[in-house]
Amino acid sequence: MASLNVGSLGEYIREQRRSAQYSLRQLAEAAGVSNPYLSQIERGLRRPSAEILQQIAKALRISAETLYVQAGILEERPEGGADLRAAIFADTAISEQQKHALLAVYEAFVRDNRATVEDGRTTPGPSGADR
Repeated sequence: MASLNVGSLGEYIREQRRSAQYSLRQLAEAAGVSNPYLSQIERGLRRPSAEILQQIAKALRISAETLYVQAGILEERPEGGADLRAAIFADTAISEQQKHALLAVYEAFVRDNRATVEDGRTTPGPSGADR
């Protein structure tokens, strides 16, 4: 997983906020965060959680996945799985650490299945079971 790119994330949020013609205060209120906190995010001084990114995305009427990609939480990929990743990061029932662990397991399965297909086996299966 990529590291959190806070500076460009803040710039991106600021750009989206201005495009939506929101003041900093208006977006903070719509997203349910404090004005100083949002300002720090925009200036690249704070690392927002996935939940905060989701709230900001909702207020800006953009997809949370877009902000996750911008933050480096998710990799931009044309194949499936992005909805699953976004759903995991949006889930408030598990901690940030648990979300990252869950995604690490998922990514390992995806890599293993991709390697299985590339090795000439057309059906991905349990690791090593059909070799």
